[in-house]
Amino acid sequence: MHITHFTDLGLRVLMYLAIGQRNEPVTISEIAEQFHVSRNHLVKVVHRLGQLQWVATTRGKGGGLALAAPPHHYRLGTIIRTLEECDSLVDCQQPPCVLFSGCTLKQVLDEALHLFYQQLDRYTLADVMKNQTATTISELQRGTVVHWLQAVG
Repeated sequence: MHITHFTDLGLRVLMYLAIGQRNEPVTISEIAEQFHVSRNHLVKVVHRLGQLQWVATTRGKGGGLALAAPPHHYRLGTIIRTLEECDSLVDCQQPPCVLFSGCTLKQVLDEALHLFYQQLDRYTLADVMKNQTATTISELQRGTVVHWLQAVG
């Protein structure tokens, strides 16, 4: 199973914003540049995060982004479940599956997906921001990290 690029970016934005010791606001352009992603796509991601009230946005000069709550309030399972909008791995109705009446595959896959999210819910954004992740994002924000893409190229 893979998460979508949208969810991946949503997680990265939340992680980037979890480092709260900054004097200037975080902007979409900054995040897009740091993660080498499309600003237009990132605008859609941030808009969704704002709708969910996970990110506070301020428009205009001096505006920017911030987490709406402390990092320990964000459960990874909830984030991924919400952004993926996936409560089932297979749809036996469209197109109608001829095995539907006697097949237990959907039940097993639904149970596995539930356990996947349940496991992720054991962790918060604060948990994944410990140690090296927080250090690397802080370095990104200060501009002191050499991107591996630049090092490889």
